Amino acid sequence: MLGKVASLLQRVGPSASHNAFLTRCFLHGSLLRIHPSVSEALASQEPVVALESTIITHGMPYPHNLRTAQEVEGIVRASGATPATVGVLGGRVHVGLSEEELCFLARSEAPLKVSRRDLPYALSQGLSGGTTVSATMTAAHRAGIPVFVTGGVGGVHRGGESTMDVSADLTELGRTPVAVVSAGVKSILDIGRTLEYLETQGVCVATFGSSRDFPAFFAPRSGFVSPYNVKDEREAAALIASALALGLGSGVLIAVPIPEEQAAVGQEIEEAIQRALTESREKGITGREVTPFVLKRVSELTQGKSLEANMALIRNNAAVGSGIARALVTLRQEGQTPSTRRERQTDQASAVVIGGINVDFIAKVKQEKLVMGQTNPGSVGQSFGGVGRNLADCLTRLGAQPLFISALGVDALSESALSYCTHMNTSGVARLQDHSTATYCAVITEKGELGVGVGDMDIHQRITEQYVSRFEERLATASLVCLDGNIPVSTIDYVCGIASKHRVPVWFEPTNVDKACKPFLSDSWKALSFFSPNLAELRAVNQALGLPVPAAVPSSLDDVLGSALALSRPLLEHLRCVVVTLGPHGVLLCGDAEGGAVSLQGAEYKHQPGGRLCGVHYPAIPISAGDIVNVSGAGDSLAAGLMAGMLQGQDSDTCVKMGLLAADMSLRSHDPVSPALSSTTVSPEQVRARRWPPVTWQWPG
Repeated sequence: MLGKVASLLQRVGPSASHNAFLTRCFLHGSLLRIHPSVSEALASQEPVVALESTIITHGMPYPHNLRTAQEVEGIVRASGATPATVGVLGGRVHVGLSEEELCFLARSEAPLKVSRRDLPYALSQGLSGGTTVSATMTAAHRAGIPVFVTGGVGGVHRGGESTMDVSADLTELGRTPVAVVSAGVKSILDIGRTLEYLETQGVCVATFGSSRDFPAFFAPRSGFVSPYNVKDEREAAALIASALALGLGSGVLIAVPIPEEQAAVGQEIEEAIQRALTESREKGITGREVTPFVLKRVSELTQGKSLEANMALIRNNAAVGSGIARALVTLRQEGQTPSTRRERQTDQASAVVIGGINVDFIAKVKQEKLVMGQTNPGSVGQSFGGVGRNLADCLTRLGAQPLFISALGVDALSESALSYCTHMNTSGVARLQDHSTATYCAVITEKGELGVGVGDMDIHQRITEQYVSRFEERLATASLVCLDGNIPVSTIDYVCGIASKHRVPVWFEPTNVDKACKPFLSDSWKALSFFSPNLAELRAVNQALGLPVPAAVPSSLDDVLGSALALSRPLLEHLRCVVVTLGPHGVLLCGDAEGGAVSLQGAEYKHQPGGRLCGVHYPAIPISAGDIVNVSGAGDSLAAGLMAGMLQGQDSDTCVKMGLLAADMSLRSHDPVSPALSSTTVSPEQVRARRWPPVTWQWPG
């Protein structure tokens, strides 16, 4: 396979995008394997704890190594988490090992010690070995595991200021967003310089417990202090959640002191370490030779007690780390990660968005017409979209803080997408092994119109009824549930059933003509409250319901408005409002005329026989073709801005105009949802401050 790839690279040249594609293929397919138990736990948003394997291959003799690995995994399971021991077997990185694979590593006679630098060689040569802290962090991050438990991390070696002997663990902590739970740093290392180096790398370090004393592996106190301390698992989880939400790209080190019952033995071992260090100086041993000499001498001086204490430390770290992983999942499920934390007395203000997330590649040609069959000059950019993601992003930026439920693959694209979405509550996003993250490619004409689009959206069919049912309590208590047309029909039917039972308003965003009819294939559509189609989608829905649809498609604005209102009328027997999007012509709000407006509020709404239906047309904010950068998220921003106004309790007029403001910002942005969007830039105050073109009323004939 590698030979084929090499020849392919020679033919096409070292394009950065092509190389990135190959990297994604490798990580998704042949070189990274996630054990089914780990994959299922990640997809179910259950706690997972990563474990390293050099303790198996290099840390202890057989059978102590195997027994310790089995015990540690057992502790993780007993603590309510799934263990994911990381190792390299036959040129593949395994995240999660079977019993046979653990035994294989434990019995290996000459396994490789695999750090980050060794991964390419080990994989290219088909080798096997144990992963160090740095390699395990890399694999855990790729798999989407935020908590990793180990015995101790490496550090700056004594004399490191001259030899530059610094463990790769420290630089990995500075560039990989994974929390490492360890017993600190062994006193054979230069702990003071290690802490200084971690500070330089931007790593947040905290001691677990009531004290800030930084532990020295076998000793609860090293003589140095951590910058911070976390009193329990929940505080540690909140710290990790903060780091992840900020998107700093660096890790967190949680230093766990040795258990009290092991402190006496630990002190004996520490005295042996100091004696061994003295002997090394007397013998003139320096540089890289110091550590192996000291470890061997300590084992001799303690008559094997260091091995038992080492095992006890790791077991304790596993229990603490599992508790932290469990607390982190609880925080996410509560919607209280820093990216979603808000003061609220009840859950009634929470919204839920269920739909797709894509990585978008947007190409805009520099000529008026797109010429098929040849290269068109233009610009190409990458952004993050998907109707559901856009809606959740926009709502989040406007202060609504919805729970977003979706699905991603376990690949490089998913890492990029989640990193971009750290401000959102993505605790409902499943990570699925053997499925590709959805991608979408759009070619935009010079006038800002969509020329052609290609999407790989198969993973959206994995947003199943079974998966979404895990969030049933959130759905039943939500103030608004928004569905996009990418999800399966069975999922839409399930959510509509929950909404009908608990009287939760549901907004359906159809995404395209083919998907617009999904709720209307059964009576599920009667549980919808809001529907936001364009005219083509509205015509398709009427056809799906067996209703007559005029053969001629209207062209003039007056005819378009009249047709949209007429086609909305049968739907409004059950829906509260149909929001017909009209592109550059704005939006038509269709519903019952109440007090001189179409009301958007009130979950108990039912159309009254004899009630007067109407449509209110809001023209779009004028924008020139040259100012249009991206059209892929304007409709989503319009809908989400309108929803945000509804969730704030604003009147219909303000809600629609908030949506129009959000859509205008989207059109002018390279991203589907403008990063400048906020509760300040799109607000009732901004609506009142702007001069708007007059609205017009439409009445059915």
